[in-house]
Amino acid sequence: MKRKRLSQVIASVLICLGLTIALPAGAAQPHYRFALLLSTINNPYFVAMKEAAEKEAKALGVDLQVLDAANSSTTQVNQIQSMLAKNVDLLLVNPTNADTIVPAIKQANQANVPVIFLDRNANGGHALAFFASDNVEAGRIACGFIARKLGGKGRVAELTGVPGASATVERTKGCKEVLDANPGLKLVAQQTANFDRSQGLDVMQNIITANPQGIDALFAENDEMALGAVKALKAAKILDKTLVVSIDGTPDGLAAVKKGEISLDVGQQPALMSKLGIAAGYNYLKSKTLFVPVPLKQYTAK
Repeated sequence: MKRKRLSQVIASVLICLGLTIALPAGAAQPHYRFALLLSTINNPYFVAMKEAAEKEAKALGVDLQVLDAANSSTTQVNQIQSMLAKNVDLLLVNPTNADTIVPAIKQANQANVPVIFLDRNANGGHALAFFASDNVEAGRIACGFIARKLGGKGRVAELTGVPGASATVERTKGCKEVLDANPGLKLVAQQTANFDRSQGLDVMQNIITANPQGIDALFAENDEMALGAVKALKAAKILDKTLVVSIDGTPDGLAAVKKGEISLDVGQQPALMSKLGIAAGYNYLKSKTLFVPVPLKQYTAK
C-alpha cells in the first residue's frame, strides 16, 4: 500500500511539472473530458491560454473542448449548461463577468462537476482552484511606474477592460490605490474599451479630442487596448509626449516595448495558467488530491 501511494505521489509531481511517466504493462490511463470556457479567443492572450491547454490535455490523454463566449455573459452561461448536459468531467472557466456567471457555477457545483477558474474569478459558487496572477498588484505596478516617471504630477487617462470582469475590477482597484496616494496625478479620463484593440483606438481618439491640453500618461488594462491607443497617439503625433503602460506581456505588447511605444508592460503567464489548470484538474480526478507544485529553490555555499 505504501509503495502504491508513493507511486501516486511521484506521478502527481511529474504530471504537474509537465513530464510523462511510463505506465506498468496492462495499466489503463484514466480517460476524462474537460471543457475550457474562454471569455474570448479574439485576443492573443487567450489564444496562448487555449494553445497551452490543448497541448497539456493532449499530453495527458484528456479530451478537451474549447468554447469561445465572444465576451457574452449569456453565451458563456449557456455554454456551461450545455457542457453539464454532456456530462463533462471538469470545467475550466475564464469568466466573462464575475456576477452573471455565478448561477451557472452553482449548477456545476450541484452536479458535482469540479470547476477551475483561469485568469479571472467569480463572485460566487465553489471552485476547486483559481490560477491567475495578482491583478490588483499588476494595477499597482503599472500606475506606480507612472507615478515615479511623472514625479507624482500629471494628467492620466485609463482604458478599462470588460465591465464586471474580475481582472477589470482588480486592475482598476490597484491603479486607484496609487492615484489616491498621489493627488498630483489627475485622472482626466477613464473609459472602457473592453480589452479590444479596435475599441482602444476609437476610445483613445475620443479621449485625445476631449483633452486638447494633452495627456501625460495612459494606463491601458491590457495590451490589446494599449496597442490600439498607441495607434491613436501616433496619428495625433503625441506618442512621444505620452507615457503608455499596459498589462499582459503578449508578443505584440512586448514588441511595442522594444520599439519604445509602450514604456512598461506588466507580464502575466496565460499559457502557464491553463497548463497548470489542466494538470491540476486531471490530478484531482485521478487521485482526489489537488496538487500545486511549489517551485524549488537552490542554496549553494558561497
